[in-house]
Amino acid sequence: MSDPWLSIIGLNEDSLAGLSPASRAALDDAEIVFGGKRHLELAEIGARGRAWPVPFALDPVLEHRGKRVAVLASGDPFWFGVGGSVSAVLERGEYRVFPAPSTFSLAAAHLGWRLEEITCHGLHAAPLAQLRGALAPRARMICLLREGAASRELAQWLTNHDAGAAKLWIMESLGGPKQRVRQTVAENFDLTDVTAPVAVAVALPENAGLSRASGLPDELFAHDGQITKRPVRALTLSALAPRPGELLWDIGAGSGSISVEWCLAGGRALAFETKLLRAANIRRNARDFGLANRLTVIEGNALMRLDEQELPDAVFVGGGGSDALFETLFKLLPEGTRLVANGVTLETEARLAALHARRGGELLRIELAQAAPLGRMRGWQSARPVVQWSVVL
Repeated sequence: MSDPWLSIIGLNEDSLAGLSPASRAALDDAEIVFGGKRHLELAEIGARGRAWPVPFALDPVLEHRGKRVAVLASGDPFWFGVGGSVSAVLERGEYRVFPAPSTFSLAAAHLGWRLEEITCHGLHAAPLAQLRGALAPRARMICLLREGAASRELAQWLTNHDAGAAKLWIMESLGGPKQRVRQTVAENFDLTDVTAPVAVAVALPENAGLSRASGLPDELFAHDGQITKRPVRALTLSALAPRPGELLWDIGAGSGSISVEWCLAGGRALAFETKLLRAANIRRNARDFGLANRLTVIEGNALMRLDEQELPDAVFVGGGGSDALFETLFKLLPEGTRLVANGVTLETEARLAALHARRGGELLRIELAQAAPLGRMRGWQSARPVVQWSVVL
């Protein structure tokens, strides 16, 4: 379309004065303007304004297709904004975009931080636990929050995750006449009058965050004893070779520790588990690590549910599997899928050895021992050997 009917206009706290001439012309030309109540007031829209019945709900906008319509967004509409929702349902020629500086840009400019050296998070409707994977020694991040009270919740969450020494900049109404920026420390947070719109910049202390290496400590996970232990988990993840955006099928997931670490590497996972209590542990681990939006638990017999699912990039079979399971996988999985299976019983070892002879790949026997008290001295206590078969189909 040569004449787009929809204009997406970025608007900051400096209201109409901060709009470019092109943005102002698009706004003046609009017959109907959608936005939040605050944005409509900032832009002095008057009778043309339509407040969102539900934030970013597009049905009311689409009802006016063909008219000259504008949508107001905060700053850059494609950074945690309405832009992505619009582009998912409209053809590119139906809309035009007039971005303004994002809140992230305004915050970084105020603090003198390089944007490429920090992480940016939109937490209006997301749990604070999603920050878990972003915590790192001396890292910096900027978080957009849904309301002023959420800044205290963020400070408490950081304190609960060994980052109480983090420095916080509470930044209200950035870029406008009501701008206010105050500095505090997470564990000493005592501000009671924080108002939206609010962003919090965070400078983390030296001891913050999880290790980026595979094989997190077992005690970080909720489990009933059925967990791929840390050293074996590290070797298993190495064989699975996670990459950002890839999907894992974790069959016989137990605690979900493999799925959790896969997702921390940037992927998504479907965790298949037959036992209800273990499925509950997987969900708890997903929440605690901030991965509930990436890790899905599927209860019941995996063999009966596989053909309903999106095909994966990698598969982990944690309990050795059955002949029927492997035959189903071989029929379903596309060429190039990475498959890793672990087993501890003689029967499973024989099955994996036969699969290795038939399909190729690598067969690894993992034997580990840890030092343990032996009378007044110490000795080696051996774990059950684990046989691991890995192959690219």
